[in-house]
Amino acid sequence: MTLNSKKAKATQIAKILERLFSKVPIPLKHRDPFTLLVAVMLSGQSTDKMVNRVTPVFFTKADTPQKMAQLSAAEIRAIIKPCGLSPTKSKHIWAMSQILVDRFGGQVPQTFEELESLPGVGHKTASVVMSQAFGISAFPVDTHIHRLAHRWGLSNGKSVKQTEKDLKRLFHEESWNKLHLQMIYFGRQYCPARGHDPKKCPICSKFA
Repeated sequence: MTLNSKKAKATQIAKILERLFSKVPIPLKHRDPFTLLVAVMLSGQSTDKMVNRVTPVFFTKADTPQKMAQLSAAEIRAIIKPCGLSPTKSKHIWAMSQILVDRFGGQVPQTFEELESLPGVGHKTASVVMSQAFGISAFPVDTHIHRLAHRWGLSNGKSVKQTEKDLKRLFHEESWNKLHLQMIYFGRQYCPARGHDPKKCPICSKFA
């Protein structure tokens, strides 16, 4: 498939997503850039539903880098245990909070380079924070978007990094921040990894 034909398909897909999900609330409950960053860190190998159950309790104890750094990693771990991978996540969240206090004046930095220098913050997490907290154009690619892009023939699916590159090339930059959320919501409702019926999927049925 040529680049132009892929772009034509991407345009049609974007129209379907906009029709079905014109409004896309941010799935992770948060109050500000810091609480969003923590919530995204917790979401790895977990579900948004589980994270949203844990964070209200978590953020009553610590909703700023300063308060979080005053907790111990063990205290953090006890609270976030239902999210999974709590030994690693608790250490990263504590260390990240300490660095925000020491190096960034208690503020979440607004560049990819600085965000990705924080413990436990990879490119996808940084992309979510940049797009959803600061409104800076980014296209966060998680495993779900990676899977959809491959299923829809928009990327070869060899790596998340390649998928992000392919999607950025196919869709207009001003749509990226909303589009990645639209894809997540669409995937959950119409295009799941398991038990997927292409005939009932508004996108897969169109391009079968």
